[in-house]
Amino acid sequence: MRRTMIILSLTLGLGIVLGALGDRFLSAQQQSVKRTEILKTDLEDMAGKEGIMYIAELAPGAATGKHFHPGPEFAYVIDGTLTLEPQGKAPMTLKAGEAFHNPAKMVHDAKNASTTAPAKVLVFLVGEKGQHLATPVQ
Repeated sequence: MRRTMIILSLTLGLGIVLGALGDRFLSAQQQSVKRTEILKTDLEDMAGKEGIMYIAELAPGAATGKHFHPGPEFAYVIDGTLTLEPQGKAPMTLKAGEAFHNPAKMVHDAKNASTTAPAKVLVFLVGEKGQHLATPVQ
C-alpha cells in the first residue's frame, strides 16, 4: 500500500511538472508571431470601420495558425519568404517584394517558409471598430 502511494505521488508530481513545462513550450510557440501596430484610424464614410496597419514578424518556421480577419487584408512581404494557405485554394509562396490580398473572413494560414530566417510582412486591413484583428479557427 505504501509503495503504491509513493508511485502515485511521484506520477502526480511528474505530471504537474510536465504540464507546467508543456504550457511554457506552447506559450513560446504562440509568441513566434509578433505584430507591431503602426497605425489605427477611423475610416471616413465607413461607420464602425477602421484601418489598421501593422508589421507581422514570423520567426523561422513559425505559422500564424488558421484564422480570419473581419475585413479585407492587404499585405506586402518586406523580408523573407511566406507560404500563404487560403482555405479551399492552393498554397502560394510569396517572396520579399510580393503582395497578396485576403477577402474579408477568408480562413487562411501563413507560414514562414524558412527554418533559419525570419519573415516580415506589412499588413493593412479594414477592421470592425472594437473587434479583434484576427479570429482563430480550429
